[in-house]
Order: sequence, then C-alpha cells, then structure tokens
Amino acid sequence: MRIVWERGAATVRDVYEELLKRRKIAYTTVMTTMGILENKGFLNKSKRDKAYLYRAAQPRMKVVGSMVREFLNRVFEGSAKPLLVHLVEDKRVSREELDEIARLLEEKERKS
Repeated sequence: MRIVWERGAATVRDVYEELLKRRKIAYTTVMTTMGILENKGFLNKSKRDKAYLYRAAQPRMKVVGSMVREFLNRVFEGSAKPLLVHLVEDKRVSREELDEIARLLEEKERKS
C-alpha cells in the first residue's frame, strides 16, 4: 500500500521491483497480496496496456486504521494494550514516540 500511495498508482511489477530493493520476495506473493487488498476494497485496478494499474481506493489513514483494527482483533482479541506493552518492552517505541502518545492522550482527555 505504501508504494501505491507514494506513486499514486502502480502495477504489480512496480511494487515487486520496489520491494525487491529491500528484500527477496516472489512476484506471485506481491500479485496475491495486491489481489487481496483489492478484494478488501483498499485498492482499485484498471487495465493499462498489458498490465493492471492499481490505485488506492481509500485515504491512507482510513486503510491503516482498518488494518490495525483487523490485526488487533485477530492477534490480541481486540485489545491494544498487549500490543503497546510488547512494543514498549521490545524497545520499538522511542522516548519521543512515547511522549507524543502521552500528549495525544492528554489532548483527547481534555476534549472529552
């Protein structure tokens, strides 16, 4: 999704070649994943020459929110706390990110 958002539109080959710069991945894996994202309504495709051109069907934040909710439901039975605890204990969240989260929580509390 990130590659499609950055480019505005991309073919499976475009996404595959971009991902290949970072890690080994099979073309069929990219094709299957993009098909799944299309079926879920995250991507739209249109025919361009001999390939399909994919575009984001929804805004980035809406898609990210949906994917995070799906992940939380599937892995953590809908609770964000175990995920956050894991990230903090695994040191994947920086002090700056924790401060930003605290600020957002305070802001949300003030608005309530």
